[in-house]
Amino acid sequence: MRTHDNTILITGGGSGIGRALAEAFHTRGNTVIVTGRRKSQLDAAIAGRTAMHAVTLDVTDGEAIATFARQIVKAFPRLNVVINNAGIMRAENLLANPVDVADAEATVATNLLGPIRLNAGLLPHLRSQPEAAILNISSGLAFIPRADTPTYNATKAAVHSYSQSLRFQLRNTSVRVHELVPPYVQTELMGAQQAVDPRAMPLADFIEETMPILDTKPYVEEVLVEKVLPLRHAEKGDYPAFFREFNERFVTSH
Repeated sequence: MRTHDNTILITGGGSGIGRALAEAFHTRGNTVIVTGRRKSQLDAAIAGRTAMHAVTLDVTDGEAIATFARQIVKAFPRLNVVINNAGIMRAENLLANPVDVADAEATVATNLLGPIRLNAGLLPHLRSQPEAAILNISSGLAFIPRADTPTYNATKAAVHSYSQSLRFQLRNTSVRVHELVPPYVQTELMGAQQAVDPRAMPLADFIEETMPILDTKPYVEEVLVEKVLPLRHAEKGDYPAFFREFNERFVTSH
């Protein structure tokens, strides 16, 4: 994808990685539309910025997504890039009796069904554009799961698989499919403590390393910063040992 002169839609654009990407793309001369459930966050994200717009959207609501897709292409007929960033990450106790699956269901609806539904609604329009792109946000945890967030990991592994299939099906169209694979980043995805966790990559550093990859490699399939490489390529080493050691860190931290 090119990184300038686009009209870009970013879900979950009111905070964290979504907001940081929105700001980075805006500085490169793009029209940016951010969506999310909290209007106050969206208004703060676009404050003082021209060519930046906010629209509330709950990506767990299939009917709302369908309506949104029809309306957004009318309001922004030059829309040509969709960044599926909205996501939630919650710890789950699978040893509870009974196990509460509400968090798991919400995670699947947000992280997996949200992108699938939004892409379905917007693909006819994107395919009509001379140059278009879909950027799906997965996670390093798609490749080596964090045991206390099982459904989050599963949805991100599914996003990775879905992105590959989508890319292949769109191979002869004008739509490129990219996957951004973040490591553990200092955001509030799992609460305020994550934003200051020294083990996590600073958000500004993540964006500073990510954007040049997109700038210089328009056909890149997976956008990988240095810090995520051990997770992405864990299967090339002693995976069982890496898995145990990786998860022991989080058990110890709790």
